[in-house]
Parts: sequence; C-alpha cells; structure tokens
Amino acid sequence: MTAASGTSLWRELIRKPFFWGVVAILALLALNVVKDPTYLAMSVNPNNGHLVGNLIDILRQAAPIMMIAIGMSLVIATGGIDLSVGSLMAVAGAVSMEFLSAAGDSGSAGAALGAIGLALLVTAILGALNGILVAYVGLQPFIATLVLMLAGRGIAKVITGGQNTAASNAPFRWISNGYLIGIPVVFILAVLIVIIVGWVVRRSALGLMIEAIGINPRASRMAGIKPKGLLLTTYILSGILAGIAGIMSVGTVMTVDISRTGYQLELDAILAVVIGGASLAGGKFSLSGAFVGALLIATLDKTVLFLGVSSSATPAFKAIVIVLLCLLQSERVRSWFVRRRRLTPPASTQETRKEEVPA
Repeated sequence: MTAASGTSLWRELIRKPFFWGVVAILALLALNVVKDPTYLAMSVNPNNGHLVGNLIDILRQAAPIMMIAIGMSLVIATGGIDLSVGSLMAVAGAVSMEFLSAAGDSGSAGAALGAIGLALLVTAILGALNGILVAYVGLQPFIATLVLMLAGRGIAKVITGGQNTAASNAPFRWISNGYLIGIPVVFILAVLIVIIVGWVVRRSALGLMIEAIGINPRASRMAGIKPKGLLLTTYILSGILAGIAGIMSVGTVMTVDISRTGYQLELDAILAVVIGGASLAGGKFSLSGAFVGALLIATLDKTVLFLGVSSSATPAFKAIVIVLLCLLQSERVRSWFVRRRRLTPPASTQETRKEEVPA
C-alpha cells in the first residue's frame, strides 16, 4: 500500500460516523483503565465456569439498546420517530412475566416460548397502531408515538394489576443470563438479529425504499413505492424489536418493574442512531453505526458508574461526551480545523520571514 493510498483510506475512514464512535469507546475504556489497570481483566466464575468482568457486563447491557436502536434507525430513516419503545419494553415485560407466573412451570421451554410469542404479538400490535396513526390517519410521528409512550406504561399496569410481577422459568432466564462460548447469549442474540435485519434491508430493495420515503414521500409515490405499507411495516418492526429488548431486560432478574423497565431508553436509542450517522431528517440510516452507538451508550453508562459520578451530574457527563463526539463527526468542524492548519505557516517559514525583515 502506497503512502497516497494509505492517506486516502484514512481520510475516508474518519468520514465514517461509526469510526468516531469506536474511538469514543476506546477512549472511555482507556479512562477506566487509568483509574484501575485491571478494569479490562476477565476471570472465570468457579461456580459455573462463566466469564465475568466489566466487558461482559457492557456487552450484556448493550443488547437491549441495540434492539431498540435498530428499530429506531428504520423509523427515523422514513422521516419519523418512535418515542414509545421504552414503554413497549415495559409492556413486553409485563405480558411475559404475567404469562410465566400464571403458567407456574419453572422449567418448561414451551412456557418460555409462549411468553415470548405473546409478548412480541402484543408489541407488534401496538407498533401497528403507531403505524396506522402515522401512515393512514396522518398524525405527526412525534405526536402519534408520544401518545403510546404515555399510555404504554398504563397498559402494562393494567396487565400486572399495578404490581411488579415476578416469575420463575429457567429457559426464559437463560436468554438474558446464559452463556455460549463464554459470551452472553443475550449479546449473541442481539448480533444475530442485527445481521438478519441488515441483510434484509440491504440485500433487498427495502432499505432503498425506506430511505426514499424519508427523502421525498411524494417522489417515492410517483416512483411506484407505497409509503403507507412501508411505514406500517417499519413501526411494526420497531415494536417487535422493542418487545425483544423488554424480554432481554426483564429476563435478567425475572421481574418487571413497570416504572423502571425501559425508562428513558427511547432517548438512548435516538442517541445511538445519531452517533451511528443517521439523519434525523430522514433518508439515511446505518445499522452498523447504530450497533456501535448502542455499544458506546452501554460503555458510557458503565463508565459513569465506575468513575463514581454522582447521579445529579450523570446527565451532564453524558451530554459532554455526546456533544464532543458529534463535533468530531461534523464535516464543518473538521474542515474548520483543516483550514486553520493550512492558514498557519510552518515554524521554519515564520523564522525565515523574521530574518528577511531589515533591521
């Protein structure tokens, strides 16, 4: 590889938004290592033989964020937004825990599959409700999904009778707490879902049609695309992925906390999508970028706890990191630094000019 091609590759790489997300993840990990050199060390739990450590915790915590971030990416690409994903997580958790509690079989894989299927069916229906309000009724996506964001936790309370429902089922719990080849099952499942969704939207015309709707809905209709059906599909998919995220969250402790499950995770999903380089105006999305963004959010949350940042200062700390990252991603900011560098003459040139000035 020549120096010119290496420089060109580097310039192309720094233009990728997810690159700066990876840089931010590495910087946060380095910050934690400075405080504790053993931060990245992993060990084997003698009781069960599973790997334990901070990196494992980050992977497990990132999985639900990945799910709602992928769904949010597709919705935002159409020019919309889904504020209800956190509430749908609570609904999925409430449905699954109530089902398992009623089944009363702590070791049945059939009960686990039934709970998962029913939870995803309910969240798909609620996602379809969002899609109908946006695509067919004509409500603004912000308003349509805000309604379900507020009503979703009420629905979850109705399902559980206002109580935090707990259940016991080993196969269901394994989804969130199990391991395969030393890696949390929940993270492996999240990666597989991201790969499947990415393959479908990029190997077919679906991704291009979604982006076309976000760029110009009227032109997309003239090109033969049916925006209403696609909008409905994206909101249903967002609802299903939010349901999967809810199952992952409640499966860790096998208890649904209506007020806490999925609380404000819709904001983390939006941040992950923006970090990944998607445009909030629609017409552009990157599932790999959202994947990196979700990892960054999980790493940032873990770093906040590890550094002992007070709860009152946590939002400010996260905001500073996100703002700095967005500045690094900005073409305008980078071009400003390049312009300043070009305008500043080298030190040797400045010394030559000083020598040429007559005494």
